[in-house]
Amino acid sequence: MKITFLGTGTSQGIPIIGSKHPVCLSRNPKDKRLRSSILIEKNKKNFLIDCGPDFRYQMLRVNHEKLDAIFITHEHYDHTGGLDDVRPIIYNNKKTIPIYGLRRVLESLKKRFFYIFSNKKSDIYKISVHELDFYENFFFVEYFKVIPLSIWHGSLPILGFRIENFAYITDASSIPIKTIKQLKGLDILVLNVLRKIPKHPSHFTLSEALNTIQIICPKKTYLTHISHMFGFHEEIQKELPKNVYIAYDGLII
Repeated sequence: MKITFLGTGTSQGIPIIGSKHPVCLSRNPKDKRLRSSILIEKNKKNFLIDCGPDFRYQMLRVNHEKLDAIFITHEHYDHTGGLDDVRPIIYNNKKTIPIYGLRRVLESLKKRFFYIFSNKKSDIYKISVHELDFYENFFFVEYFKVIPLSIWHGSLPILGFRIENFAYITDASSIPIKTIKQLKGLDILVLNVLRKIPKHPSHFTLSEALNTIQIICPKKTYLTHISHMFGFHEEIQKELPKNVYIAYDGLII
């Protein structure tokens, strides 16, 4: 399995427009972060988790033009704003792309991107929707077993996803005990961390993320959905425990 981090930033990305914060002014490419998203490749199949407003540039940057499915964690703009740019991929590959998410999320997307979710018989290739509200254990996509993970983003229920021994969780502020059990035995965990301090109502801080990692005990963890307030990539990496890494845009594992 090949994982490409298309983006690792929080909702505003880094640098933030007009910001004079030192991290926003950094010349280190690892401190420049587009909105969070990953691309999963295995056995010539390609899965996208989240499709934020930077999606077009992200796909051009990694020179990738094929998708077999899209998984959406939740409806917020920084995770869904690029859905319109899936259209050329659909046209070029002459293939309907399934999108998986909670019913609430899919209904929101159908209202915002009504012209994409067409019911016209003439539109042979389009996006098809698949609700995950009742898949508590797992579902299959292109013969791959996918486990939807229940996560809390403040008071909003959202999803993470596990495929084989890899799991992706973003925008978490707490993880239910049942989901913790579903995360045991991981080789790779991707987990969100917004900043060190102060505490945030909807996102893990570093201490909260590290406590969660200790409970789950994956072999390796990569941190994502990072704000400029977290600090410089190179400096923070030196402070992290063994086998915990800061992800960066373009990282491949």
